[in-house]
Amino acid sequence: MTGPFHQWRDALQDLGVLGLVPEPREEAPPVPVQARRPEPGPAEAPALPEAPVQAPGTRPAPEAVAAAPDLDQLRACTQDCQACPLGPGRIRFVFGEGDPGARMMFIGEGPGRDEDLQGRPFVGRAGELLDKMIAAIGYQRRQVYITNIVKCRPPDNRTPTPQESQTCLPYVKRQIELIRPGVIVTLGATPLRELLGERAGITRIRGQWRRLDMLGGIPVMPTFHPAYVLRQYTQDVRRAVWEDLKAARAWLDQHPA
Repeated sequence: MTGPFHQWRDALQDLGVLGLVPEPREEAPPVPVQARRPEPGPAEAPALPEAPVQAPGTRPAPEAVAAAPDLDQLRACTQDCQACPLGPGRIRFVFGEGDPGARMMFIGEGPGRDEDLQGRPFVGRAGELLDKMIAAIGYQRRQVYITNIVKCRPPDNRTPTPQESQTCLPYVKRQIELIRPGVIVTLGATPLRELLGERAGITRIRGQWRRLDMLGGIPVMPTFHPAYVLRQYTQDVRRAVWEDLKAARAWLDQHPA
């Protein structure tokens, strides 16, 4: 189910009171009555089989992930993943979207509430800002590719744990292999840490080129996450992001495909 029910459930979860909702009372056993011959009536429709539920701990075979020939096949073989604790709590698996042949790829941290509801990355307030950032360097959202390190929403939008991130990392790396971007822009500290092993804070590393050891080396430009920009909406922070994105666009202009 989606819509008001899930919004209500998320609100309770965010307030930390979901567990206070009382469990249904155990009903007393029915009083036996004398059996009667059933009266004739219309035949009942056969019960429909229940949809299969993915067992906790289930994950796609690594061979299937590595062999996925395109993004559609990769999505199909990963979207039922339940390999980490985030899977059972999600509403939707947020795979990623954009041009499968994009030259610029954005990698964030994980889905938030709006993304979990819609199944699309960066569609809330941070997504609106990211769209403006992309437009400022002359691209449209559909011309780039946008994804996250983890594909399921962490509770209360917390930072994904190393276990959760490492579980999803093969999916992200296969996305990179299939898209073959000319440059990657990492948003925040999490993708930089998980992809490149960088442990320094994003404020120290942003704007400094890094290289991902894949496909012969992909240049990586670290910058602030749009959610951080919204929290620290100062001229200095906005100017820093603008300079980072201009540098990423300049790299592509200087190294045409």
